[in-house]
Amino acid sequence: MVSLTHLGAKGEANMVDVGDKAETTRTAVAEGFVSMQPETLEMILAGDAKKGDVLGTARIAGIMAAKKTHELIPLCHPLLLTKVAVEIEPDHSLPGLKVTALARVTGKTGVEMEALTAASVACLTIYDMAKAADRGMVISGVRLVEKTGGKSGDYKAGS
Repeated sequence: MVSLTHLGAKGEANMVDVGDKAETTRTAVAEGFVSMQPETLEMILAGDAKKGDVLGTARIAGIMAAKKTHELIPLCHPLLLTKVAVEIEPDHSLPGLKVTALARVTGKTGVEMEALTAASVACLTIYDMAKAADRGMVISGVRLVEKTGGKSGDYKAGS
């Protein structure tokens, strides 16, 4: 049985002590999707949203969110991130947008939560900026796609 690292002997929540862990380069990639009406997607891609540049704003929001993950998730360590990148691509089969977030650090703990937070907040920002045109948008599929580095080794979704 796998034990949860954030729980003490009595089940109380604790921050994990990473003091004795080795510093390694750790990378995580997360993704999320925002499904919408085809007209909403075209409006966003044309740059015609009333609130402005949806894709640029969502990209910056995701980057900012990754840097503040430790302020949002109670037991996350503050990290000196070395890279955060957020890519947003149209997916006409949804129709909607695919958000991919990458976070990297050289440190003693992983960056999965930072990548997931970046993807989530970028999706939320897309919703916020386009909700006047389409309140029925759906955010889905937020997940860790892959991670490298650290004691637990590499992970790739679906493998």
